[in-house]
Amino acid sequence: MRVILERLFVEHIPAQHHGLEQLLRDAPADVVIGDDCFLGLLPMLLRPPSTRPPVVCFGTSILHWPREDGAPDFLGLPPAARPAEHAVTIRDHDRIVHQPLARRLNHCLHELGLGPIASPPFETMVRLADLYWQLTVPSFEYPRPLPSSVKFIGTPPIIPKQAPIPPWAGDLDGKRKVVLVTQGTVANHDFNLLVTPTLAALANEPDLLVVVTAGGRPVEDIPGPIPGNARLASYLPFEWILPRTDVFVTNGGYGSVNQAMSFGVPLVCAGLTEDKADVNMRVGWFEVGINLETNAPTPEALRDAVRTVLDREKYRRRALLMSEEFRMTDTRGEIVRGLDRLFQNVAHRPHAASISAK
Repeated sequence: MRVILERLFVEHIPAQHHGLEQLLRDAPADVVIGDDCFLGLLPMLLRPPSTRPPVVCFGTSILHWPREDGAPDFLGLPPAARPAEHAVTIRDHDRIVHQPLARRLNHCLHELGLGPIASPPFETMVRLADLYWQLTVPSFEYPRPLPSSVKFIGTPPIIPKQAPIPPWAGDLDGKRKVVLVTQGTVANHDFNLLVTPTLAALANEPDLLVVVTAGGRPVEDIPGPIPGNARLASYLPFEWILPRTDVFVTNGGYGSVNQAMSFGVPLVCAGLTEDKADVNMRVGWFEVGINLETNAPTPEALRDAVRTVLDREKYRRRALLMSEEFRMTDTRGEIVRGLDRLFQNVAHRPHAASISAK
């Protein structure tokens, strides 16, 4: 974990920062909006607000803010049932991950004439952003005090018609329950992790239709044999398939999990890479589905989980309650109102026109 955080995120800060600075010299901006994982924003955030444009971050993963039980991110730890339950893990994480990462990060910031900082980089992004849009609803986050800058804005509207409706669309006629399966677009290099065992698990279930989206890879890359109750596509339009889905089997990509919940679809999750252990722990904890807590589930475990989600009303009920919360969230309005407030603040700053160029 430490090596990944250093090499994929911290080591890219100088190049990202200098590229952003050059861009702002060429095209001064009144507001900068960035992904929470783009740590090239961190040097800008460490400067006084009067010397830079306001910075908005999109929380495209779990909310990186300290939990009351102190559990670190990326380990998929459930909320502690008793005090100090995670004490040993917290201590080891601090020694093995946090302290070495902090040294590397602060050395990088020192080279830019900034820092040091004491908190982890993603937490610092939340702490310093002028506005932090978390792409979910409050009920999908563990309750704890949050900065006033954090706003839960639901999930962005799905851009329609990004993929064609498949030729087998007529097979989704309501006569069979639909199980949608995907490994997303990042951790889909090996379909044997989730897609293949799900196809095997449900091959002999005549009341189920198993729909696989390959995340952009050719369907020919999915290892056979392909059961007769399976339907495959390289991409699928989510706005079309999710209203027709009864269970969503996924490795736990944050965006697709939230989109599924916004349609009231319960989940079966199996994934431990990137942020998926934490995403899937929330799925199980809030009972919008079942978390199998593995990267390579067996067909038997998948079959049992899918059947449990279909047969027990509580999962569908919890997913529908979550979808109502998404429906009541005005995503577009929150974004527009937030930007309007920031534009007004910029307009009232002294020498506002020169801020972006500094």
